[in-house]
Amino acid sequence: MYKSTINRTIELIFTLFGIWPGISCVLLCRIFWIISIIIVQFYHYRYFLTHFYTDDLFELMDCLSSFLAYTKVMIKFTIFWLNQREFIKTMTLIAKDWYDCTNSKIDMREIVDKAKLSDRITNAILLLHTLSVVAYGTRIILTNVDITDHTSEPPYIHKMQLPFDVNTQKVYKTVVIAQFVYVVMCSWLSGAVNSLLLTLTLHIGGQINILHGWLADFASDENGKKRALFMTNKIIKKHQRIINFSEKVENLYTYITLLQFASNTIMICSLAFLIVSAIGTPDATEHIIRSLLFYVITNLESFIFCYAGEYLNNKSKAIGIAAYNTKWYNLKPEETRILLFIILRSQKQLMLTVGKLTNLSLEYFASIMNASGSYLSVLLAMQ
Repeated sequence: MYKSTINRTIELIFTLFGIWPGISCVLLCRIFWIISIIIVQFYHYRYFLTHFYTDDLFELMDCLSSFLAYTKVMIKFTIFWLNQREFIKTMTLIAKDWYDCTNSKIDMREIVDKAKLSDRITNAILLLHTLSVVAYGTRIILTNVDITDHTSEPPYIHKMQLPFDVNTQKVYKTVVIAQFVYVVMCSWLSGAVNSLLLTLTLHIGGQINILHGWLADFASDENGKKRALFMTNKIIKKHQRIINFSEKVENLYTYITLLQFASNTIMICSLAFLIVSAIGTPDATEHIIRSLLFYVITNLESFIFCYAGEYLNNKSKAIGIAAYNTKWYNLKPEETRILLFIILRSQKQLMLTVGKLTNLSLEYFASIMNASGSYLSVLLAMQ
């Protein structure tokens, strides 16, 4: 049933955004999303400038968090468009790995297990993203707003300074529903990009586990008489392919990670401010429900990237350990050289970086949360 590690839902979402290779309407999709997100960001920016000198810091933080969320989405699909060749090469390597595993039931079991795990993670992430949008916008869609009341602005899912007057209930509902659908689509893309990183990382982990099995079989007593030059070449090529694959994942995600963590630190702070500020207000429950899942998603996004970097780093260390723990004493002196080369090469660990500046790890995630907490305390003091 499984022919690729990539979930079909990710393939569908990437097709809608003009990212998946080989689709016929790629140019039309890209033009639509470029124009639409620039328009949305422009009217976000107009609202922010218009209300910058007001005393309602709560509304400003809400506008800022949504503005940064759209900025992240725009950055993600733009970087994937610019790195289309790297993405195609990555998909080609995945297909090659699946083809190579067809001759071994053990290898196929390993790669299918990673595909199943990737499916579960992708579905959970996309479901959580959908629920966050529903919690964020359903109340506004269902609220019966009096459009004729010009003393206050009608509520929207995202704060925007629209270029036309919303003077009828039909126009208002159309704008709100269009915003809701647009937010759902952008949320799906954001979740798909995040889950794709975990999928690619898990695929690398599965290939490393297969390499461990080959190393153990290479030095086993039962295989002593069957060892041949092709087995040595097979191990070297597998290790080199794992390294090349991780480098392509790094090239795809390093600048996404840089710009994302710069915005996520501010977003975590802003959303936490919205939740804390809502406590004790008449609409506390509505405001908290509206922002809580959005806050959870933003934290989860940062955690996913940091966990992927930590996982990849630990799995790369395990290659050298597996080579060291093989029954090397069963090998001839000239055959142990391959193990020495693998141990030496594994000392240069596989990693994901933040714009080539620092490595992704759980320690880095803790530093992000610490910085966001510091900014939150400043905002609460300014309130």
